[in-house]
Amino acid sequence: FARVDFPEPLSSEKLGAAGCISVGRRRLNQDPPDLTCPLPRLSRFRSMEEADKGEVFERNNKSRLDSHPGTPAGTATACRLTDDLILEILSRIPARSLHRFKCVSVRWRDLIADPANRKKLPQTLAGFLYTTTAGRNRHHFASVSCGAAPFDPSLPYLQPSKYKDMAQVDSCNGLLLYLSSSKNMVNPWALEEDDFRFVVCNPATGRWVELPPQPQAPADRFRYNCMAGLAFDPAVSSHFHVFCFEETTVETYMTGVNIYSSRTGAWSRRDGGIVEKVALFFYSKGVFLGGMMYVIGNPKGISNEHVLLGIDMQGKVRKTIPMPYGRRFGTIGSSQGCLLYAVSSVDDNNKILVSEIELWCLKDCDSKEMVLKHTASIDELMSMTGEKYRVVGIHPDCDTIFLVSHGGDTLVAYDMQHQKVGCIINLEKNTQRFLPYVPLFSESLADGDGR
Repeated sequence: FARVDFPEPLSSEKLGAAGCISVGRRRLNQDPPDLTCPLPRLSRFRSMEEADKGEVFERNNKSRLDSHPGTPAGTATACRLTDDLILEILSRIPARSLHRFKCVSVRWRDLIADPANRKKLPQTLAGFLYTTTAGRNRHHFASVSCGAAPFDPSLPYLQPSKYKDMAQVDSCNGLLLYLSSSKNMVNPWALEEDDFRFVVCNPATGRWVELPPQPQAPADRFRYNCMAGLAFDPAVSSHFHVFCFEETTVETYMTGVNIYSSRTGAWSRRDGGIVEKVALFFYSKGVFLGGMMYVIGNPKGISNEHVLLGIDMQGKVRKTIPMPYGRRFGTIGSSQGCLLYAVSSVDDNNKILVSEIELWCLKDCDSKEMVLKHTASIDELMSMTGEKYRVVGIHPDCDTIFLVSHGGDTLVAYDMQHQKVGCIINLEKNTQRFLPYVPLFSESLADGDGR
């Protein structure tokens, strides 16, 4: 408020008679001052210069008061934002920040929590799909949000009514890729091509589509159909692509890739355009990021070295990136728009340190260099549980990795930035193939034709 200077000193008696109170002190039988009353009139200042200063001060403070959320004017300003406008703003922020905005107001909290708005708002990691084998593949879900599984991982509308068995292959931004068959698929790589079909599914909506058979492979080529990748970015398009890699039958190095497009509804075979011979890791997982599919392979003729291949949507290998500590296989994933690689450290004698994990990051989209981001010790976790661990996933919204015990019955979240153990989740025995799942509530599944 503006400072008030009276023309002549006033005694406390006169102030009391006038119904005013002295600054910093009030009588017990008086009501508290009304802070919403108008500021003093300009005539109460000693001079025009003081009046000008007081007017500016008054105007600035009034603006601040009006914009404060605790005042009626501030509330009126906030109310001018319609629900649609607020949702449009919230849809453009990261999922990690969305949960913080629940604290802004009750109205914002209700908008974010309303199931009707889930299609418009970004979602975060719900958990991991994984399989166990006992005569056939059995599907499970490990929730990392302390809630129930968001869907039935057995997909009852697909098996056993339509398919006898299904193998999880890949996940990408809410869609899942399965290898499905009318036969038992405990060993899917042993099946003939006519024995299976690829199926892409959105488990949040129950919509799915079966892909047509691939073109006939050349005589000297073999397809590792479980070494396939799903490419989907809902921020760019409602259409998805599936990559299925070909290798030679003798030397087992990559020669090309079949790419399915939901836009055309057909497969197309592309030559990889790679000069050096690289063998892809069997049954490993690819990562789709920034319009490229990334997979890990081993250059032929270079013993125990690993490289990261970046393959564009035309099937061309655009990047060949040497991996840190190339003699060991780590885990790749995407987080906060970056490609990350988690791997165990080594000591000065090149011995693997199972209790120390490093998190590497691809420098930028155009880079061919990995830079070290975090190093963390899991000694405390290992001593607490008596188990050794391997990395199976990376959180898409923060620097948290997910570890599975060597026995395969425990999933642990570990914050690499703050070096803290998060949730510890009990799993089924003999677990395999962990796929991260982020819900997608959009009804669109490009060519799902309503199924």
